[in-house]
Amino acid sequence: MKIQIVIPARLASTRLPRKVLLSETGKPLIQHVWEGARQSRLADGVTIAADDEEIVRAVEGFGGHCVLTGKEIACGTDRIAAVAREMPDVDVFVNVQGDEPEILGDTVDTVAALMRNDPNAVMATLAAPIRSMEKANDPSCVKVVFDSAGRALYFSRSLIPYPRDGVKAEDLQREEPIFWQHLGIYAYRRDFLLKISSLPRTKLERLESLEQLRVLENGFPILVGTVPRAGIGIDTPEDYAEFTRKWKERALTAG
Repeated sequence: MKIQIVIPARLASTRLPRKVLLSETGKPLIQHVWEGARQSRLADGVTIAADDEEIVRAVEGFGGHCVLTGKEIACGTDRIAAVAREMPDVDVFVNVQGDEPEILGDTVDTVAALMRNDPNAVMATLAAPIRSMEKANDPSCVKVVFDSAGRALYFSRSLIPYPRDGVKAEDLQREEPIFWQHLGIYAYRRDFLLKISSLPRTKLERLESLEQLRVLENGFPILVGTVPRAGIGIDTPEDYAEFTRKWKERALTAG
C-alpha cells in the first residue's frame, strides 16, 4: 500500500492571516508541520498543497515538495483531492493540517494503520480525550462521538454528548473519557477522496463549518482511532506565541 501525506496550506487564514509563514522560531510554521510529518514510518512521501506562490517559494526554500492548487478550493479535503488526481499510483492519502506544528510521525502512522488494517475502510481520523471544562465548552475544539465499533456518529462544535445531569471538572479525569476532541487528521482511499470531493457541500457541513460532516451526511463511515493527547493547533496569535515560547525553551534545553 502506497501512502502519501498531503498538507493543505492557505495563506489567507481567517483568525490568523499568513500563519503558515510565521517564522519567529527561525522556521516558517509550515516547515515545523512538514518536519513532524516526515517522521512517519508508513508514509512514502510528504507534499504540501498551497494556494499561493509565496508558500511554494517558502517550501522550496527548506527543501520540501509543494504543488500550487487553486485559491477557489473551499476546504482541505478538496485541496488534497486536487493533488490526488495527479498521483494515480497512491492508495491512501493522509491529510495533515498545516497549522499543527507539533504533529508526530506516530500520530500519522496511527491513522494510516487504520486504513492498512481494514481493507473496507474508506476514511479514518483520530480523537483524543478532553480533560478540561474550558476545552469542552470551546467551540473551536471540535468534538466527536463514535459507536462501539469506532465509527463516527457525529462531529460538532457543541458539547456532545450533552450530560443531562451536568458534569464536574473531576469527572473529566476518569480513565474512560466522557468527551473526545476530534483531531484534524484524516486518511482516505484515493477513489473515495475523489468521490467525496466531487459532491456538493452539505447542510450540516455549512452550518458547523466542518468538512467531515459531508461524509456522514452522504452515508459513508469514518473510522475513529484514539490517541492519548491532542497537539497544539495554531488558530490565534496567542496560540502561536505559546508555541514559540515552548519551542524556544526546548531549543535552549537541547543546546
